[in-house]
Amino acid sequence: MSNQREHPSVPKLKAQLRDGKINRREFLWTATMLGVSATVAYDFAGRVAGRSLLPEARAALPQGGTIRIGMRVFPIEDPHAYSFPAQSNIGRQVFEYLSKTGQDNITRPYLLESWEPSDDIRTWTLNIRRGVTWRNGREFTADDVIWNFQRVLAPETGSSTLGLMKSYLLEEYETGETDDKGKPKKATRLWDANAIERIDSHTVRLNCRVPQLAVPEHLFHYPFGILDPEEGGKFGVGSNGTGAFELVEVEVARKAVLRARPDYWGDGPHVDELHFVNLGEDPATALTAVASKQVDGLMNGEPTLLEAFRQQPHVDIHTVGTATAPTVRVKQTEKPFDDVRVRVALRKSIDSEQALQVAYRGLGVKGEHHLVAPIHPEYAPLPEWNRDVEGAKALLAQAGYPDGIDLTLDVRSEPRWIVDMAQNYKEQWAEAGIRVDLNVMPVPMYLKVWFTTNFGITNWRHRPLGIMVHGLAFRTGVPWNESGFSNAEFDEVLSKAEMTVDVEERRDLMERLEQILQDEGPAVQAFFVGEYTVYDKRVKGFRLHPTLYIFGNELGIEQA
Repeated sequence: MSNQREHPSVPKLKAQLRDGKINRREFLWTATMLGVSATVAYDFAGRVAGRSLLPEARAALPQGGTIRIGMRVFPIEDPHAYSFPAQSNIGRQVFEYLSKTGQDNITRPYLLESWEPSDDIRTWTLNIRRGVTWRNGREFTADDVIWNFQRVLAPETGSSTLGLMKSYLLEEYETGETDDKGKPKKATRLWDANAIERIDSHTVRLNCRVPQLAVPEHLFHYPFGILDPEEGGKFGVGSNGTGAFELVEVEVARKAVLRARPDYWGDGPHVDELHFVNLGEDPATALTAVASKQVDGLMNGEPTLLEAFRQQPHVDIHTVGTATAPTVRVKQTEKPFDDVRVRVALRKSIDSEQALQVAYRGLGVKGEHHLVAPIHPEYAPLPEWNRDVEGAKALLAQAGYPDGIDLTLDVRSEPRWIVDMAQNYKEQWAEAGIRVDLNVMPVPMYLKVWFTTNFGITNWRHRPLGIMVHGLAFRTGVPWNESGFSNAEFDEVLSKAEMTVDVEERRDLMERLEQILQDEGPAVQAFFVGEYTVYDKRVKGFRLHPTLYIFGNELGIEQA
């Protein structure tokens, strides 16, 4: 952290922690967002708690060898348009991010040395880390950062990062053309020529249209990896990067091989090679691969296999609570889902606890159909959501379906627990007269329709903030708004929440956002998952990230 002055909101934040108005997690997140180093923030929280809260130091890691990780190997050619964390787990070994949200859900500078928000959090000064070099030897500078900002914000890139940053770096304007219905076409552009300003070779300033508190988290959004501008945004074997590895081989649906970079600017790498091995859709294959030591670990484990993994004496089981939200969502612009009574009936028909137990073996916590989890700093608990089959039937009758309704749900075939969840929902919906056929599709086929299907399932991965997932999934017109949800009050309140530093005030705004989604939103979301994975005991340094990110430079393996 540079020696900038303390942000004026920090003293109030400290008082709120001392007075018990916010908890430790809320304090740590807000303090680090305001530019307090994680070390200083943890130290203060520890003194308030009367004990040390500093993360434990890592032991020295063994050197050399190869770690093999079972993980789906998707196409990876365009990192700024990635749709899955598994894609970024290959890419992030080669390219890196301006910030890093750790396993503790706290965001720290990474390719940045620090950030400095203005008092009104409308201006963010990004101080670029010195001494970082690309693998080809070129110095990493402000020009690289600016090019990457410009590319993720260009609509033609198709990056979901645009959905996060649209409200504060972009503006909409009419193009002068009309659509097929005669309505004016709109596009986006930087709201000001100096919205992304180069101060010097190692300083970039964001001059935002409105205040925004989540800039550090947005910089670690997995489709915002920092790419070499000279390569035009494309990624593959031999691509340049600032990261600890070089991609030397990749074959979709089979494997990816990364080799350690000997001159990496940061800590590590400690292994010679990192391999990602595609194990297919059958969960039993993962169990066999771990048991026979064909792989040293998995990106994550299927809930049905947990007990079987516990019988493997050579592995450690790692667990973490998350805000990952498996969501059945509708295309709200299409019949019959354009009727709010149908959408609410879908939610009222579901017993959340039953779905959690059947689909995910109870590994998680119940949800409230709005995608904001208790782990989020701004989560606001709503009255308990209870199943109401008769209420669902009445709503369907009011919507013109007194004899029930017939629907088809598109489902991806993997992971297997997603299919289990869909089957459980089908059985629960049937009791309310909602007759659902399951169209289970191979993953590659499902990926072609996931955004366009009227009735499908999306597993919204963990984000450190509830306002982030709301901005990605439900803000009007953003790239990942798969449901077509559009609510002017929701957009307005979300923008206010993104400007509000005070956790208590932001929680009040979040309560309203949660209620809007519960009352009229497009999602059936019964639970948040608790992730787990397994690694061979010879693997050292691994900590399970709630978004399942894998950091190869932090890993070592004892030689057999």
